[in-house]
Amino acid sequence: MQNAISTFIYVKERLHPGLLDGLVRGGAQAIEIFAARQHIDYANRKQHVREIADWFRSSGIPLNSVHAPLYADYEWGRTGSPPVNVASTDRAGRIDAMDEIKRALELAEQIPFRFLIQHIGITNESFDDRKFEAAMTSVEHLRAFAKPLGVRILLENIPNELSTPERLVEFIQTSHFEDVGVCFDFGHAHMMTDVPQAFETLQGYIHSTHVHDNAKDRDAHLWPGAGSIDWKPAMELLRSAPQTPPMLLEIEENERINPIEKMQETFDKLESA
Repeated sequence: MQNAISTFIYVKERLHPGLLDGLVRGGAQAIEIFAARQHIDYANRKQHVREIADWFRSSGIPLNSVHAPLYADYEWGRTGSPPVNVASTDRAGRIDAMDEIKRALELAEQIPFRFLIQHIGITNESFDDRKFEAAMTSVEHLRAFAKPLGVRILLENIPNELSTPERLVEFIQTSHFEDVGVCFDFGHAHMMTDVPQAFETLQGYIHSTHVHDNAKDRDAHLWPGAGSIDWKPAMELLRSAPQTPPMLLEIEENERINPIEKMQETFDKLESA
C-alpha cells in the first residue's frame, strides 16, 4: 500500500519545494495538492506552478491527486467569496464554480496527476433533486474537460445529504459515469455513520482515500489515533479494497506537532494495525 499525504497540512502557507521535501522525509511516496489559491496559485502558471512542477519532475514523487478548490479567492472565503459549489441551483454560480475547478485541472498540463477530488455540495447541505441534477450536469462537464488531461474525477463522501455513501452510488449509477470513482474519507465516514458501513457501500468505487481522525463531534482532521476511529479494522478494510488505493493522510496543521516526525510514526502504526 502506498503511503501518501495531502498538502492540506500546509494549506495556510504558500507551497514550496522545501515543504514537499519535508513530506518525503516523513515517508510520503505520493502527494495530493490541495488547490487553494493562497497555497498554490494554480492560476499563475508562469511562476509558482512552474516551481512546483520542477520539484515533481526532479524528485520522481508522483502527484496522486489534486483536491478541487473550495473557494476562488486568496483568503479562503474570509472576504465573503462564495464557496465553489458544483451543486448550486444558480446557473451562473455553477458556471463560475466549474471555471475555477478547470483552472485547477489545468495543473495537469505541467504536473501530471491521476485524480481530481471533488465535493458535491458544501458541508451540511440538504438533499434536493434539483441540486442532484445540477451536480450531474457539472460533473459531466468536468469529466469531459479532465479526460484529455489524463485526469479522473473522484467524488468524496463529505458531511452533507448529497454525499452520503448511498447517494454517491446512486449518483454514479444514475448518471452512467463509469469513469467517475470515489475518494473515501475515513473521518467523514466516522462522523456520518461509521467507517465499515460506509466502506462496504463504496468499496467498488474507491480509488483514493483521505485518512484522518475525529471524535464524531466535528470534522477535526486529527492524526489517526487522536480521535475515536478503530484503525485496526479500518486498515483491514483498506487493504481489501479492489483498486488498492493509497493510504493518504489529510491532516489539519497543529503547531504543537512536527508533521515530518509524526508522519513516519503514523504510517508505521497504520501499517502494523
